[in-house]
Amino acid sequence: MTTIIAIAAFVAVALVGWCIAEAKGKYVTYSNNEQEQAVLDQNRRQLEQNGYDELNIKDVIRTIATTGYSAV
Repeated sequence: MTTIIAIAAFVAVALVGWCIAEAKGKYVTYSNNEQEQAVLDQNRRQLEQNGYDELNIKDVIRTIATTGYSAV
Protein backbone atom coordinates (compact mmCIF):
# COMPACT_ATOMS: atom_id res chain seq x y z
CA MET A 1 0.00 0.00 0.00
CA THR A 2 2.83 2.39 0.78
CA THR A 3 4.32 1.73 -2.65
CA ILE A 4 1.13 2.93 -4.34
CA ILE A 5 1.10 6.07 -2.18
CA ALA A 6 4.77 6.73 -3.02
CA ILE A 7 4.13 6.32 -6.75
CA ALA A 8 1.07 8.62 -6.55
CA ALA A 9 3.11 11.23 -4.64
CA PHE A 10 5.92 11.01 -7.19
CA VAL A 11 3.47 11.47 -10.07
CA ALA A 12 1.82 14.42 -8.30
CA VAL A 13 5.16 16.14 -7.69
CA ALA A 14 6.24 15.48 -11.26
CA LEU A 15 3.01 16.97 -12.64
CA VAL A 16 3.31 20.06 -10.45
CA GLY A 17 6.92 20.55 -11.56
CA TRP A 18 5.94 20.11 -15.19
CA CYS A 19 3.12 22.67 -14.85
CA ILE A 20 5.50 25.17 -13.27
CA ALA A 21 8.05 24.68 -16.06
CA GLU A 22 5.39 25.15 -18.75
CA ALA A 23 4.01 28.28 -17.08
CA LYS A 24 7.50 29.73 -16.68
CA GLY A 25 8.15 29.34 -20.39
CA LYS A 26 4.96 31.17 -21.29
CA TYR A 27 4.94 33.99 -18.75
CA VAL A 28 8.62 34.76 -18.13
CA THR A 29 9.97 36.48 -21.21
CA TYR A 30 13.31 38.08 -22.00
CA SER A 31 13.84 41.09 -24.17
CA ASN A 32 17.13 42.69 -25.14
CA ASN A 33 17.87 46.11 -23.75
CA GLU A 34 19.13 48.92 -25.96
CA GLN A 35 22.83 48.12 -25.51
CA GLU A 36 22.36 44.44 -26.32
CA GLN A 37 20.26 45.28 -29.36
CA ALA A 38 22.91 47.73 -30.57
CA VAL A 39 25.60 45.03 -30.31
CA LEU A 40 23.42 42.53 -32.17
CA ASP A 41 22.76 45.06 -34.94
CA GLN A 42 26.46 45.89 -35.20
CA ASN A 43 27.39 42.20 -35.48
CA ARG A 44 24.73 41.65 -38.15
CA ARG A 45 26.00 44.60 -40.20
CA GLN A 46 29.59 43.41 -39.84
CA LEU A 47 28.65 39.91 -41.05
CA GLU A 48 26.83 41.37 -44.05
CA GLN A 49 29.84 43.53 -44.94
CA ASN A 50 32.18 40.54 -44.82
CA GLY A 51 30.03 38.57 -47.24
CA TYR A 52 28.46 36.10 -44.79
CA ASP A 53 25.76 34.00 -46.41
CA GLU A 54 23.64 31.64 -44.35
CA LEU A 55 23.48 28.18 -45.89
CA ASN A 56 20.29 26.19 -46.24
CA ILE A 57 20.20 22.42 -45.84
CA LYS A 58 20.80 21.75 -49.55
CA ASP A 59 23.97 23.88 -49.50
CA VAL A 60 25.20 22.10 -46.40
CA ILE A 61 24.66 18.66 -47.91
CA ARG A 62 26.42 19.73 -51.10
CA THR A 63 29.48 21.09 -49.28
CA ILE A 64 30.07 18.37 -46.66
CA ALA A 65 31.71 15.04 -47.36
CA THR A 66 28.92 12.49 -47.39
CA THR A 67 30.88 9.75 -49.16
CA GLY A 68 32.85 8.61 -46.11
CA TYR A 69 36.55 8.08 -45.57
CA SER A 70 38.78 6.00 -47.77
CA ALA A 71 41.88 4.67 -46.00
CA VAL A 72 43.54 3.55 -49.20
